[in-house]
Amino acid sequence: MTIYSTLFYLLAVLILASTAIAVTRRNMVHAVIYLVISFFGSALLFYLFGAPLLAALEVIIYAGAIMILFLFIVMMLRMEGLEDRLFPLKQWLPAVGVCFVYGMVLVMLIVSDTTDAPPMPAAAAAPATFGQFLFQRHWLAIEIVSMLLLIALVGVLRLGRDAGGKTRPESEVAQ
Repeated sequence: MTIYSTLFYLLAVLILASTAIAVTRRNMVHAVIYLVISFFGSALLFYLFGAPLLAALEVIIYAGAIMILFLFIVMMLRMEGLEDRLFPLKQWLPAVGVCFVYGMVLVMLIVSDTTDAPPMPAAAAAPATFGQFLFQRHWLAIEIVSMLLLIALVGVLRLGRDAGGKTRPESEVAQ
């Protein structure tokens, strides 16, 4: 086993474990922290595969900007009562079904024989060329994504302001 395959398996275990922990956490701040760890692992995996631009974009965009936005949203919504609730059975059944389907697809992919397929040629592009292509041909999609993030941020600010402006009932204040 080479050092690259060892690193690949270690990063795969890190990504899977941190994502599984993030999904099962009841505290949303802890879930966001574990997702950041998962994104850093994905960035290291991209770098291991020879895509440093994607690794940098993973860290800057996902682990940086979007996770900070999620953390901001979690703090603005003040979800105190969610730690005590369990998910109802009607939410578990579809999740188990989807997991079963994905598990079956995974088993089929592992068992299938791919020795007859020719390998795909490697694609390489300089970061400047990729950036020019992205912003010249797909600028509208990038602007739409940035507007969606802005709308989500404004919505959270609105929800936070509405929740903060309401007065609590007298029974809660006396306790």
